[in-house]
Amino acid sequence: MNANTDLTGAPLPPEDSNTASITGAITQKPTTALFPNGSRRERPGTLAVTIGFGLVAVCLIGLFTSPSAAIGGAWCIGMMLVLLFLSVPVAVALSVPSIIGVYAVSGIPATMNILSTAPFSAVSDWSMSVLPMFIFMGMLLTQSGLSGKVYRVADHWFSWLPGGIGIGTTFAGAGLSAVTGSTIGMTYALGRAGIPEMLKAGYDRRMAVGTIMVSGMTGNLIPPSILMVVYAGIASVPVGPALMAGAVPGILLALCFAAFIFAIGVASPKLVGRGQSAQNRTDTADTPSSTRPTTTWRDRFTSLTSVWGFAVILVVLFGGMFSGIFTPTEAGAAAALCSLLLCLWEKRGEQPWRKVADSAMATVAATSAIFFIMIGATMLTSLLAITGLAPILTGFITDLGLSRIGFLLVLMVLYIVMGMFFDTLSMMLLTIPILLPTLETMGVSPLWFGVFVVLLGEFAMVTPPVGIIPYIVHSIAKNPEVNLGVTVTLRDIFVSLLWFLPVVVVFLVLLVAVPGMTEWLPDLISRTSGGMSG
Repeated sequence: MNANTDLTGAPLPPEDSNTASITGAITQKPTTALFPNGSRRERPGTLAVTIGFGLVAVCLIGLFTSPSAAIGGAWCIGMMLVLLFLSVPVAVALSVPSIIGVYAVSGIPATMNILSTAPFSAVSDWSMSVLPMFIFMGMLLTQSGLSGKVYRVADHWFSWLPGGIGIGTTFAGAGLSAVTGSTIGMTYALGRAGIPEMLKAGYDRRMAVGTIMVSGMTGNLIPPSILMVVYAGIASVPVGPALMAGAVPGILLALCFAAFIFAIGVASPKLVGRGQSAQNRTDTADTPSSTRPTTTWRDRFTSLTSVWGFAVILVVLFGGMFSGIFTPTEAGAAAALCSLLLCLWEKRGEQPWRKVADSAMATVAATSAIFFIMIGATMLTSLLAITGLAPILTGFITDLGLSRIGFLLVLMVLYIVMGMFFDTLSMMLLTIPILLPTLETMGVSPLWFGVFVVLLGEFAMVTPPVGIIPYIVHSIAKNPEVNLGVTVTLRDIFVSLLWFLPVVVVFLVLLVAVPGMTEWLPDLISRTSGGMSG
């Protein structure tokens, strides 16, 4: 195989099909990819809407007839949950019940105070300026087509290993979800490109879909992580340490998945298309042979030239922070500038400024969505303080007598159940304001908790039968262009997760047992650069 052929050895067009499918799927609806609340599930029908608004009315009646402020706050939380179930935008679902609750408990003066102060206080912190920079960088990289080429390079470098295509898919998924900020968007894009390639290579259908489902779990931990920036804003922790806290766990989890796929390839070669011919090979007159041509070391190094810009951006981003030249905020701006120049270069002759304009518009939309959501979270925090619900919940949890381990185990169950209804961002915004006062009591570091809660949210979205990712992958695998004639049932999806999810469970246990893995890199950068809070 050489640099001018695709993954099956066929000649490549100017932009190969994998790159096109990944880039197209991610850039088609950038704001939806970042905030898939409306795209994760179908809009509720008329009956569901009628029942939902009936429940909202019940909550309103309960709120204004509550004998105490705390009970009124509980009715407001119930109203938020109903609105979220109805697929009401997250910002609206958080802010409207909070405003009504504050009015019911404290009257017009307190309500006017929240309306006048919450929007500014939620988003005015200077460190939050890194958020649009990271989003702009991701949009530019996808518009330039560079992010899609990551999959092809990963395949070149890892295809020689047992399970090499799966290993390459794992690393490509981590990189793509980190850049795009969307596990769901990455799963859709990488599934359409990766599943057929693995099936062509003779992978067992369960290995193919399982690899896709877990590939994006690490992306929202590895910088630039939009979710970690949002967590830093909600929890009032420095953005720089929050970003770096997820890097080591994210990379380690990706390596764990890669090691697992490699072990499967050694123990049962036919599951990864080696050894005896797998049952789901797709050799037909219309399909390229599943026997993959040999990739030489020259091909591997040549393939790196297509993603040289990505390496430059990583050097600017991480090298600038490690050396102390940039704060995290400044590093985000520098990386966005590099992405801008790279997009102009990659798309020269193809109306590059149109690509930049599209990226800028998508960035404004996505940033606005995040800021509105953070304003809603700030209003929820104010509601919890005014109604006294936060200290009551903290006291309730403390009175249960749970140890730190018990507390975290309860959270794991809670997030897995919530994953049936909400994406990771929605779960974070709904629970973090409530849980933060409890962390100090339980001896949990807010920095460590950010990594834990993001990973739990990602885990919940994959865990059957409540997680949404398995159903997305199943719908993708129904496409004849994706499955290449191989039937992939929902049972196959669930069986594949029974293979992969124990890796995540073991890693979560390791994260609880060795919390220092989240603090090692932030401490190192702090020592070498003399601080990284900005």
